[in-house]
Amino acid sequence: MPTGPRWADLLPELVCRIADGLDDLKCYASVRGACKTWRRTLVPPSPLLLVDHGDDPLCPAARRSFKLVTIPSVRTCLGYCSGWLALSVRIDDVRSLLSLFHPIIAAEILLPPLVYDSRLVSKIVFAPNPATDDFMAAVICDINRVAYVTAGARRWAILDPIRLTIGDQLADLLYHGNGRVYYLTRFGDVHVLLLPQCCRWEPIILEGPTSTYTAVHNRQIIKMHGIGPDLNAPATIETLFSSVGSNLFDDATGFAPPYNTILTFTSVKNLVFCNGNLYQIWRNASCTVTLQLLEGGRCRVAHDEIFVLRYDPQRRPCWDVVADLGGYSVFIGRNNSVLIYAEGVPGLKGDCVYWIGGRGRDQGMVFDMKTGRSTPCIPLVDGVLLGSPQSTICLYFLSDE
Repeated sequence: MPTGPRWADLLPELVCRIADGLDDLKCYASVRGACKTWRRTLVPPSPLLLVDHGDDPLCPAARRSFKLVTIPSVRTCLGYCSGWLALSVRIDDVRSLLSLFHPIIAAEILLPPLVYDSRLVSKIVFAPNPATDDFMAAVICDINRVAYVTAGARRWAILDPIRLTIGDQLADLLYHGNGRVYYLTRFGDVHVLLLPQCCRWEPIILEGPTSTYTAVHNRQIIKMHGIGPDLNAPATIETLFSSVGSNLFDDATGFAPPYNTILTFTSVKNLVFCNGNLYQIWRNASCTVTLQLLEGGRCRVAHDEIFVLRYDPQRRPCWDVVADLGGYSVFIGRNNSVLIYAEGVPGLKGDCVYWIGGRGRDQGMVFDMKTGRSTPCIPLVDGVLLGSPQSTICLYFLSDE
């Protein structure tokens, strides 16, 4: 039986030349799976920066872009998880339609209507790998209100306002499996939303152009507003930590000096789990400030300086700043927070926080916990910045594992 050269026998230079001709992300990922040699040779196409630059995502490590299905410009990205984007399209000044959209396979799941002022919706998280008959999502829809929806419901359930300290408001949320959604406030308080187990239902099938937003359900035409009662099963909210004898969070007990003062000057906050531990990530998004501490003395907080704090329920204060993440890289922003162990991953550095912002712009940035500095994470190619620094939508991954 005649034999010929095996795929694994190709020189790395030839493998790279083959991959250079692929601008489709799905094809590139498939080529990396041809054999172990090809997988070692080709740079992983994840993480990516999804940018509004010809609708192509950028892979900083690979220094190249890939084409995805075009995302309509009328839609706003409010979240990301496991390859799916949470999108919002404005119907009028108050109402909007929400959907989960996969830009690689061009699949879309139309969510039930959220009867709330869409201008107050800031972020959505949802369970990984959603399907039309099996999904679970939660959203921040005001400074102190949350809403959730599960498959089988005709509309979102909007919960009563969460009792917060005066001046506080919801800042971030994180989906962490088994129907648990963690909400973080600007003052560092954490609440846990326990979602009910979702039930399966007949899928919504989009007919015709999605711009019409008309669906078929049980062979009947149903417009996606004003339909049916709220069918979500009850959910509950718990406080992660409160001071003894109080229903409100005590930041003096929760954070040691100087962080009980710094917390009010770090307006951007995110949650992340790493190796079973819960972390808060704070960023000073305004300008460099010198703070007068409550205990005396001063503290300087640089613009875009980031603080990473780990939760320990057995100690007081229960949140304490850490100097590393055990070699992991964490990605925060509109996406549900993602962690990647950086060792052996080209282009990634361990103990770094990747985020989007950068002096008021939608620019991909990386904060090195060892140096305490934030720098752009999109590389320079021949002295030119790859991609537009003002067009980043979110951080995007082929897999969240």
